[in-house]
Amino acid sequence: MNRRKFFFLSSSTAGAILLSQCSSATTKQAQSEKLRLSSRRLSSQGGQLDIALNAGYGDINLAGRQAQLYSYNGQVPGPVLEAQPGDSVRIQFSNNLPEATNLHYHGLHVSPTGNADNVFLEIPSGEQLTYEFTIPQNHPAGTFWYHPHLHGLVAKQVSWGMGGLFIVRGELDQIPEIEAAQEELLVIQDFGLDSGGQVITPHPMEQMHGREGQLITINGKVNPTLSIPSGGLLRLRIANASPSRFYRLSLEEHPFYLIATEGGSISEPVEQQELLLTPGQRVEVLVPGEREPGEYRLLNQPYNRGSMGMMGGGMMGRGMMGRGMMGRGRMGRGQTNDSGNVEVLATLRYNGQVEPLPLPKRLIPVDALPEPETTRRFTFSHGMAPGQGMVFLINGKTFDHQRIDTQVQLNTVEDWELVNTGMMDHPIHLHTNHFQVIDRNGQPEPYRAWRDTVLVPVGGTVRIRVRFTDFPGKTVYHCHILDHEDLGMMGTIEMLS
Repeated sequence: MNRRKFFFLSSSTAGAILLSQCSSATTKQAQSEKLRLSSRRLSSQGGQLDIALNAGYGDINLAGRQAQLYSYNGQVPGPVLEAQPGDSVRIQFSNNLPEATNLHYHGLHVSPTGNADNVFLEIPSGEQLTYEFTIPQNHPAGTFWYHPHLHGLVAKQVSWGMGGLFIVRGELDQIPEIEAAQEELLVIQDFGLDSGGQVITPHPMEQMHGREGQLITINGKVNPTLSIPSGGLLRLRIANASPSRFYRLSLEEHPFYLIATEGGSISEPVEQQELLLTPGQRVEVLVPGEREPGEYRLLNQPYNRGSMGMMGGGMMGRGMMGRGMMGRGRMGRGQTNDSGNVEVLATLRYNGQVEPLPLPKRLIPVDALPEPETTRRFTFSHGMAPGQGMVFLINGKTFDHQRIDTQVQLNTVEDWELVNTGMMDHPIHLHTNHFQVIDRNGQPEPYRAWRDTVLVPVGGTVRIRVRFTDFPGKTVYHCHILDHEDLGMMGTIEMLS
């Protein structure tokens, strides 16, 4: 037993974990076969993740029906990429889509320049590019993901199925209680398909809200079954890979124990009755198998992410009509499960019994960032532009790839005040560097965590603290309602050495 295991385990806990590992091996194997995502894993070998990734268009078996989608390696979601800190990554990428695309490694702290996590690259149809970068030795373990990021086409390509998990294994995975837990990967996507399996082109007003499809899948399935033995411990890695839809998750009669956010581990498990996942966000939670054997539903609860409407040629906001009061037609409100219906996303079934597995008491410490050297203010709003219609703005401007909006110095700490003066919630994502949320509307954040995406609700102000480290160069920050990004809500940041 090494020092870490000694720190986390008493001898009785160690015995329970060893018994549970033996008893639940069959259950783990059977469940992986049901969800099938684990069978798509491409893992690094000898410090190198060297793979071929093909972006293509064609028939995909989605939730038991044929659909014409974009995909990576013919899979929706794409293959799971798995590496460790210090690994070199080499991805031979082929674009066989009928349009240009590129790749973004969402949440990874790697270089934003060259052929690494460079969102300014454009790979034409029929062309190839080899992506190469190294994951830093001190990179946190966590659940990250990859998806296209070519401005103007991001929402379309993600809504057509493109996205996959990128897992970095490390210190969090070595905590004995977590290592013993049964792990499942859940990628939540939504699709708008017609009766022939073709993706429906969204109405312009749907694009303004942020498109949503009515078919919600987990790992390409509708209402898949998860299993857990009585006494067992289930570790869920959950990713919202939808372009606009928010998921407000709850599990019948079971709490979630949060262990990691987008940037990796938190200091200790936090009990939560529900999880709000905005587009692009990921969480890792533990679920103890401590209820009566039976079936329990993973639910998506109603959530209103804001509204906007047009009347007499004028814009009407929440200040005039009230949130969610724009009427009940598709052109009058934000769509995220706003009908009041509770949606079933998956079913948890008890299967077998093992010696009870404990929750970990401690995880990985999250140190507070030092006081900022600079404070900046970013205002998120919208407006009308001649010849463009509705646009989404940061500090009154739409995105311009030739303009630098923010310059920062490496090895400095800044506070960013994010202010939403518009009529819809905006999840704001920063590339390359993780941050900590300091307060929301003046209320301190209840626990410290590393994040790459934060929700700024209508009328709200969120203060985040960012430390810029390691990588000079140019990248972006933007709303992760991807139609809002494509319609202008993105800025360019340059990190100077």
